[in-house]
Amino acid sequence: MPDATGEGTSMTAPSPPSDGLSEFAELMTHEQDLADDRDRITPEVRRARRRRGLIVTAVSLVLLLAACGGYIGWALTAPVAAPEVSTQTPQVPAVEAAVGVVPPANASAISISGADAYLGEGASGIWSSSGTGDPRPIASITKLITAMVILDTVPLASADDPGPTITFTKADHDLYDRYYVQGATIAPMPTGTAMSLHDALAAMLIPSASNYAEALSSQIFGSQNAFLAATRSWLSAHGLTGTTITEPTGISPRNTSTPADLLAIGKLAAAHPAIAQIVATSSISLPGAGQLYNTNGLLGTSGITGLKTGTLGEGTYSLLYTATLDVGAADPLAVTGVILGGDSRESVNAGAIAVLDSIRAGFHEVPLASGQEVGTISTPWGSTAELIIGEAASIFTWSDTPIVVTMDIKTPPTYQAGSVVGTVTWTAGPNTVTAPVTIQGSIDQPSEWWRLTHPSELGR
Repeated sequence: MPDATGEGTSMTAPSPPSDGLSEFAELMTHEQDLADDRDRITPEVRRARRRRGLIVTAVSLVLLLAACGGYIGWALTAPVAAPEVSTQTPQVPAVEAAVGVVPPANASAISISGADAYLGEGASGIWSSSGTGDPRPIASITKLITAMVILDTVPLASADDPGPTITFTKADHDLYDRYYVQGATIAPMPTGTAMSLHDALAAMLIPSASNYAEALSSQIFGSQNAFLAATRSWLSAHGLTGTTITEPTGISPRNTSTPADLLAIGKLAAAHPAIAQIVATSSISLPGAGQLYNTNGLLGTSGITGLKTGTLGEGTYSLLYTATLDVGAADPLAVTGVILGGDSRESVNAGAIAVLDSIRAGFHEVPLASGQEVGTISTPWGSTAELIIGEAASIFTWSDTPIVVTMDIKTPPTYQAGSVVGTVTWTAGPNTVTAPVTIQGSIDQPSEWWRLTHPSELGR
């Protein structure tokens, strides 16, 4: 048809609207193609695909189960974290008050051998002393020095060796009357009496016969001057510079010595077999001299084995003594003591016994607690038990010697009641005692569930 100009316009078909119809048509075409493909897949192909899917699924499941099984196996067998052990030092029994060992009288001292580990060595061999160290009259303790000076010149081969024969003259017999008048201790000595040197020394030391001391020293050395010269040499050779001897009996107050020197002299005398045997004899019967009794009435009391008494009158009673004390230690103690200037023989003797008894009483067994709790053991899975001292024990010690305690605790391989997990050790002086530390109460092993749910506590 012509337009307003009269010219005609050509006609064309309209385009379809863009409302998704084309996309739908394409989808339907694709689905149809897939349907056609399924129709073309054979049953064999479908079965093969199904088998492959099952295999993949099975393999995946196996791998998953293997992973879970590996964890479970590891969790059930892996080591667990070590238990926590806490300890506390065992209580130590209170020690006794210190034992005071102070010898009595104006001057005294004591030395103890065989107990250095308990008591200490003491200064210059003196463990305890009282009074001053000045020289004091020693009275008849002098005769012990006289005997050692004689035996230094005329030795005896053994304790039972009689030695040379001594025959006493009329001049020797006259000494009996001279010392009797002076109030000294004497023993019969008839003119012509013959006895061995050993027996003559016994007559001098056991009853403390002054006439025997002078007669014997004069016969051995030829004169008193020669004897005194030999005595000074003997004292000097043994370093006994605090001792002065002016005559052989001790009747002179100028015969003096210090407690330190006398302890040394006592040890020398106790080490001489013949002298040690003689001074330990309570009585003896000798031809010409008769029955003689020891002036040391303490022999056999409180372990006393010697040595010599000394008396010059009131306020001058003295005692040089030795004793063997069985106090329960590995070996008996050897005690040497001296007391100078006592008021009476009774007070001196009582003082010596008190000293020895106090030493003996100072040694004692200290019981150590059994069953005492010394710690706890706990595990990460919440199980606990006590650590206790598993056996009764005691330690031997002296007086208030400190008792030191140490413990050695190790992680136990098992956690059952009675298992030993370490030791506790007590030390006092030279003695050491050890007792086991054990578990009281059982600690069970961790449960399987705890293991599976606490992987962070495993493998340590």
